[in-house]
Amino acid sequence: MIDRERLAKTIESTLLKPTASCEDVTALCTQAIHYGFAGVCVAPTHAKLVVEFLAVSDIKVVSVAGFPLGNQTTTTKAAEVAELVELGVDEIDVVVNIGMVLEKRAMEVASELGLIRRVAGDATLKVILETATLEHPRVIKDAAAIAVGAGADYLKTSTGFGPAGASVEHVKLLCEAARGRCGVKAAGGIGDLNTALAMIEAGANRIGTSSAAAIMDEAQAV
Repeated sequence: MIDRERLAKTIESTLLKPTASCEDVTALCTQAIHYGFAGVCVAPTHAKLVVEFLAVSDIKVVSVAGFPLGNQTTTTKAAEVAELVELGVDEIDVVVNIGMVLEKRAMEVASELGLIRRVAGDATLKVILETATLEHPRVIKDAAAIAVGAGADYLKTSTGFGPAGASVEHVKLLCEAARGRCGVKAAGGIGDLNTALAMIEAGANRIGTSSAAAIMDEAQAV
């Protein structure tokens, strides 16, 4: 039997499509309160609205920086993070500089993430590795190790805008790299209950999905 309350507390209900309206976002927040989700993840432009809407709840407000490609300058990323913190966002998902990772510029990647960690302060920091782009297990684990060393609170698989979303294999790789020092968030392409449960079974502590309500309704029917 599925523990629906526990499942809900692993889910971040996500709305990052560029056409999302304020009405869409407030509906997402209302839905999150109804189901008791762990968090609501929205684009920075909607962060203030969500902070205000969810102020009387325990649902975390999540937003993104360096999104979705990760190739902004370090200064730009840090400024994005600082603004989100100022807006009252609880958790920030930042995209690693994928090009630097692939070029094996580990010191530069570590320096950037270290600065972002400091700017984020007490906010929870999730580092998005876009594992489907990094592709090779060794590259994924090396990038994950840098993120952990820089103080990431979570390693996250995907933006949902890359070549593919989360996979069980990549979640397991991130869990191996984390070694219990931080959490793992699976995101991208998680559209049904079985996929969500497979990610959790593989070790994911958080699930980012734009199909949160559908997953919970499916769980209710089991």
